[in-house]
Amino acid sequence: MHQNNNMNRFFLNIVFFLFFGIVSAQTLRTHTVDSRDTLEKIAQRYGVIPEDILALNPDAKNQLPVGSILVIPNPIEKKATETAEVKELVSYRVYRVKRKETLYSIAQKFDITIEDIKKHNQQLYNNAPLQFKDKIYIPKYKTKRVAIVPQAVKTYKVLPKEGKWRVAYKFGISVQELEALNPSMGDVLQEGQLLNVPNIESSEEKNVSDERFGFYKVLPKEGFYRLYKKLGIRQDSLELLNPGLAETGLKAGMVLKVPAEHIKDIDLTALEVTHLADQLQYFSPKSVALMLPFKANLVDFDSIKLAKQQIQRDGYIRISTEFYAGVEMALDSAKRLGISTTLEVYDTEANPQTTAQLLKTHNFSKYDVVLGPLTSNNITLVAQNLQQTTTAVVSPFVKLEKNYPNLIQTIPNDEWLAEKLLNRVKKDTIPHQTLIIYDSKSADRAQQIRRAFPDAKMLSSERNKEGEEQYYIEFETVQKALQPGKTLVFLETNNESFASNVSSMLNGLNGITLQKDQENEKATIKVERELILMTTNRNNAFMGNNISNTDLSNLNFQFPSVHFYKEDLNSFTKIYKQRFGTYPTRYATRGFDLTLDILLRLAAFDSIFEQLTETQTNYLENKFKYMQNEDGGYVNTSAYILKYEDLFILKVQD
Repeated sequence: MHQNNNMNRFFLNIVFFLFFGIVSAQTLRTHTVDSRDTLEKIAQRYGVIPEDILALNPDAKNQLPVGSILVIPNPIEKKATETAEVKELVSYRVYRVKRKETLYSIAQKFDITIEDIKKHNQQLYNNAPLQFKDKIYIPKYKTKRVAIVPQAVKTYKVLPKEGKWRVAYKFGISVQELEALNPSMGDVLQEGQLLNVPNIESSEEKNVSDERFGFYKVLPKEGFYRLYKKLGIRQDSLELLNPGLAETGLKAGMVLKVPAEHIKDIDLTALEVTHLADQLQYFSPKSVALMLPFKANLVDFDSIKLAKQQIQRDGYIRISTEFYAGVEMALDSAKRLGISTTLEVYDTEANPQTTAQLLKTHNFSKYDVVLGPLTSNNITLVAQNLQQTTTAVVSPFVKLEKNYPNLIQTIPNDEWLAEKLLNRVKKDTIPHQTLIIYDSKSADRAQQIRRAFPDAKMLSSERNKEGEEQYYIEFETVQKALQPGKTLVFLETNNESFASNVSSMLNGLNGITLQKDQENEKATIKVERELILMTTNRNNAFMGNNISNTDLSNLNFQFPSVHFYKEDLNSFTKIYKQRFGTYPTRYATRGFDLTLDILLRLAAFDSIFEQLTETQTNYLENKFKYMQNEDGGYVNTSAYILKYEDLFILKVQD
């Protein structure tokens, strides 16, 4: 792989700041030293003792450089069993040295140590003899008895055949926390290796020697329902085997004790591999240009804190970095299959002028594939520039209305995604009603649904007297539109407030409810409904803070999606975690899936365009099957139908 040195340095800096910063923030705290800090002040601020900080930051014993970053452990609440007398400085006595007095005689006179005197008279450290009438400060102390608080961290020697999961479980911490306490411990523990672990009593350490049980590490976003599906163990059984779990709940990285027979058949290293891997025959080196908006010129690498803030704040930089990490992983996987790749990276800065200049000064027609850029304007510039060449331009995220002969759009268009959901619903043979709720900006989508279900009722958001849309709908209006029995409700909106309003009302009307009898207003009747909420376009309106995932789960919310997040611990996730210190995001996984698909197609066929429309591939979380547009170019026609169930997102249909 070939890269520009500056870009390579930029990526390494970005990965360090982004991934390491995130991991540290999840497990331990950090403190940036300022000019007024002392070790004692920092320890007091965070509720730990200086020895706790020194255990994780040995260099702090000698110096505390301004601007340096210390790792601060979480305090361990523990009752002290011992006490000790300590001296507390009360005031100073100003003392004039008499003839022939020495530090020793003065220390004896005031019942203090020579070090006590020197500590408060720094000039005495030069060992010069005291002079007659020298003025020195004599500290005055009072003694008090205080409880001895145990240190937060102690040293543990690894036993034979002991791995990270066992050690983490023994001391009641997650694997991530064990790794944070021991940054250089390596992937495989060695017998006799010394580790930092929480300083708990031996009686509090959990038993890990019973061979009837094994250990399972909880994955990100993994809940009890998912564990039941995977392990066949219900929540109450897990809580019984793991005291304290009922109070803390599941957390990513937590290690659970489970019966051994429930985990022996789980393939923890399974990785979905496309069948193209069995058809490789063209092994000449591949060349790929990656065009992403890293904005390297705007990131201040001289300031760790500022760089982290810039990366987190700028979506382009974050997505580019995570996507690039996935690309790097795909290159490694392809290399193991015998596919060598030259990768050159270009920073578009999300700027059309920068992209145009890159196209002017570099020959992109020499590449097999140009992957990127991310913005529609820049994709259009690149596709136009290379449309007369054999170089494929692959758009990882952007959908364009205009097509170019060598443009490969990997995101299906919105109409196709909507039709995929509607075609599935049409196959539902159980009698049901259909209700479409929409706002004015989604009127075209509502009409597309109405064409599929001509008998559907339609409700639009309310307007005020001036005709302005309120993104709101009356409860009584929705209630009257819903008859007893099963109803499929399509909600089409880009407005989070409207989505929240409607989903909350529908959840309240779902199941058995009481309402007034229309024939007798003084009487109430029971009405039983089964409401299924759907949308042809799951956008940010359905993922905001005001949306209740409980409401969506209760309504079995269904939608089409290009991406299906899998929580299984596969080899990609494990290697990615080892390499970058955190779990892959959907952008990283997409970078891996898309890049690997490109390289496998280049190695399986003489051209990336060969059999592009005949071959469907399926990877970790993305799949690809392309259709050629009438006016040129290709678009992906693969997606999933997903649904919310018990607060999880599950796959309904490939």
